[in-house]
This record gives sequence, structure tokens and C-alpha cells, in this order.
Amino acid sequence: MAKSYEASGVNLEAGYEVVSRIKKHVASTVRPGSMGNIGAFGGMFDLGSLGYEHPILVSGTDGVGTKLKIAFAMDKHDTIGIDAVAMCVNDVLAQGARPLIFLDYVAVGKNHPAVVEAIVSGVAEGCRQADCALVGGETAEMPGMYAPDDYDIAGFTVGAVEKSKLIDCSKVSEGDLLVGIASSGVHSNGFSLVRKIVADNGLDLNSKYEETGDRTLGEMLLTPTKIYVRQVHKVLDEIDVHGIAHITGGGFDENIPRILKDGQGVEITLGSWEILPVFRLLEKYGKVPSREMFNIFNMGIGMVLAVNPEDAPRVIEILTECGEKASVIGRVTSGNGVTLK
Repeated sequence: MAKSYEASGVNLEAGYEVVSRIKKHVASTVRPGSMGNIGAFGGMFDLGSLGYEHPILVSGTDGVGTKLKIAFAMDKHDTIGIDAVAMCVNDVLAQGARPLIFLDYVAVGKNHPAVVEAIVSGVAEGCRQADCALVGGETAEMPGMYAPDDYDIAGFTVGAVEKSKLIDCSKVSEGDLLVGIASSGVHSNGFSLVRKIVADNGLDLNSKYEETGDRTLGEMLLTPTKIYVRQVHKVLDEIDVHGIAHITGGGFDENIPRILKDGQGVEITLGSWEILPVFRLLEKYGKVPSREMFNIFNMGIGMVLAVNPEDAPRVIEILTECGEKASVIGRVTSGNGVTLK
């Protein structure tokens, strides 16, 4: 035991315990190409074993934002890791890539091994859903930087796609239809506003409301971000998808235009999908203008695919077979920006 280090607030023994606890979770994410094991200085992956002819690597990094504050308040830490994975892998998916590896970084005020294990168990679950390997990570105990029961988490992923199948949005054309895939809830964006609405209205995270059904408000808000990797790749295996938008921070207004060329816009047809009850709750209690909601939240759509009109029915059929709710929510136009119709 390093007594001097422990006196400064860092418990090395707890760190060793964390490594012991998370080994089984890391092992559960092994996939073809995985190399090495936990404890090495660098995470390794054999890209050559996957048979790519001209692989393009696509990387992404992200965190969970202040959704963590909801996890702290609910003392529930086993799903927040799914969010960290989802925010990264859904981004690389938007370029047509398959995520291959993931690394996490967890910074804590005090190392509570059971809590860190719960966080990493969520990371491992997210990796399993995304078919990527958890090849490394870091847990940093930082007393004085974080409160004893607080932590932060960030992630990093690398995926690969054949150069010929890279989705760079160059094919998006006026008249393309937009197929929206349902989100699971608020996902991991907009939580600074969410928490303000909860605080300003005295809402109780442990209570149920008309919009939350048989769940508490806290449980609804902690619903993990949906991971779309397997479902969308079922589509990509068969359909020439022109563009993919991951609906994250900035909602429809910021993210859908990212797949468009200059001089293109989109027209979104309201009523073509279900706006989830959680957004009705936030709009009502927060008195947020309806149009502004689409500039903040995903409003029930987590991923948008731009496709030829003749391909849209088959895209929806494939996604439905995968258990997803999907529908045509709009089209690409010659105008600018996002118009709600």
C-alpha cells in the first residue's frame, strides 16, 4: 500500500480492484481482430484479418454530458456507459463504417470499485450491441478535481469502411426521401436544459408523471441512447444509402444539414412519426416553443437515412424486420435549411 499516495486521496488498491472487476466485462466484447488483453499499455486490433481491400478508418470521440447528473441523483450507473459508446459509434456509422474498437476514460473523485464496475459493464454492453471490442481504457482518480461521488466518462472509437462504400454525402440529391429511425428517448444531448426544467418546476426524478407511464421520470431520462450499428448495416448491405445523419446536439436543424450539399435543404413532415412522451413533458413544463424543440432535441428520431425514393419502402421493411420503428419523415429539397411542414 502506497501510504503517502493514499493520504493525498488516491487509493491504488481500489484501482487494482477495479481492474480485477472489469476483466470479465472487457472479455465479453472480444470480436474477430481482437488482440492482446487488458493491462497492456496499448490496445491492439488486427485490421488485416477482416479482409478489407482499401479500408478507410473513421474515428469518433464523445462524452455523455450532464446526463451524468441524472445518474448521480438516481444512483444508477450501469447504463451511462452504453450512452458513451452510442455517442461515438453512431457517429462513425454515419460515414458507413463498422466500429471495430472502443476505449473509455473514466475520471473519478474517489475510486468506488463497484461504481466503476457498473459504469464499465455499461460500456461493455454498448460494445456488444455495436459489435466492437473494448480494447483499453483508463480510470483516473482525481481528488480535488471531482467531488468524491462524482465522475466523468468519455469514449473513443475507430471503425473501418471500404473506400468504395464510404458515405460522404456526395450522392444526396433533391428528391431523396428521408427515412427516420426512432430514438429511445432524449439520448445524451440537451440535458443542461432538461435538468433546468426539472429544477425550475420542482419535478421529482423518483416520481411518475402522465408522460412517464409506469416508469419514474429519472428512469425515463436515463433510458440509454440507442445504438443503430447492426440495423443500419443490414440496410447498407442491400441499399445504396446516400447520406446518414445522427441526430444529436442541435437536433434536426444542426444535424440533418450536415449531409447536404450547398443549395440543398430538407422538408420534414410533422405527424409522420411518434414524438415521444418525454418531449411533450419537456415542452410543457419548460414552456419551450415547439419549433425550438427541434433545434435542441431529437424529438423521437435518432438517425436519418437519405435514399432514392424507390428504395425507401425496402429500407423501412429491413429496419422493421430488425425491430425498429422507421418511416419516411421528409425529403431533400432545393431550398435551404430545415422546414417543418
